[in-house]
Amino acid sequence: MSRFAPRRSASKPHRPTTLGPAWSGYRGEKRDERRHGWEIVIAGELNDDQRDLHQKLADVGRNSSGIIYFDSCGGNAYIGLALATLIRLRGLKATGVVVGECSSAALLPFAACRERYVTPHSALLFHAVRWQSGEHVRVDEALEWARHFQFMEADQDQLLSRLFGCPIELIREWTAPGRFVIGKDLAAAGLARMLDLTGGTLWEQMKG
Repeated sequence: MSRFAPRRSASKPHRPTTLGPAWSGYRGEKRDERRHGWEIVIAGELNDDQRDLHQKLADVGRNSSGIIYFDSCGGNAYIGLALATLIRLRGLKATGVVVGECSSAALLPFAACRERYVTPHSALLFHAVRWQSGEHVRVDEALEWARHFQFMEADQDQLLSRLFGCPIELIREWTAPGRFVIGKDLAAAGLARMLDLTGGTLWEQMKG
């Protein structure tokens, strides 16, 4: 892993990382997946402990349909990019549902979903790329990372704009200096549909 970890995660207390119970007994549930579609949970911080999540996205059928539930504060920006890339390049017809928080690096895989849903209580933090390092590095190496991060920040803002299908100006407005966008704001911008916690199951509301 690079000495500098490009991050899009909020500065907040640590949250436990988990792949969620949706993957319990996964390999024995292929038949159920074909009937109802697969379900994945992306929760906690996106870091090296989440490496199995890449494989889970690779294990589901190409061009298949499923639901990804999000409750993540973000983490390593490259992990978020990799997850979004797997979703799109494998042709996954993913429906993203923010059940809690979907911030920072987690925004990329959420934006990559074909359909997106939020609740009035959902929170999504947009902010600029941050870096952190626990090691001593040479000045020239630090300067190179700073140069790359400028490119990376602009590149990921452009990618978010393309995936969400919204003007880049909106992403920049939310990113600098940083903003928590709640579910109703995202829905009002046309980037997601609203769910009601008292309005029936997800599947019932998706049909409505």
